[in-house]
Amino acid sequence: MNVYDIAHSLARAIKNSEEYKDYKKKRERVFADKNIKEMVLDFKKKAIEIQMQRMTGEEVPKERLEKFEKLEEIVMGNPIIYDFFMAEIRLGQMMNDIYEILGEAVNMNWGIRDNEK
Repeated sequence: MNVYDIAHSLARAIKNSEEYKDYKKKRERVFADKNIKEMVLDFKKKAIEIQMQRMTGEEVPKERLEKFEKLEEIVMGNPIIYDFFMAEIRLGQMMNDIYEILGEAVNMNWGIRDNEK
């Protein structure tokens, strides 16, 4: 079987997985409500900005972190948003696991996982 055919089979298997179906359902629920959608997108944007700041070695001001933590409490207090983020995490974990399996098959993990050589 061709590698690309197998990749397409894997993509179909992912789309048929409970993790993906749950994520898709919860995402549709978030995007159905304009206010909730805006909250999620704004929260994700701010999270990425802080992450990028940290990755470049720039210190994130304490006030900005405190403000973000308060926003996180508000956002995660919404059960629709909370459920969406939990579904997103589960799907992301599955995708990471798959990527690790593929990386290990071709020795691309560079010994990072489990202190391997």
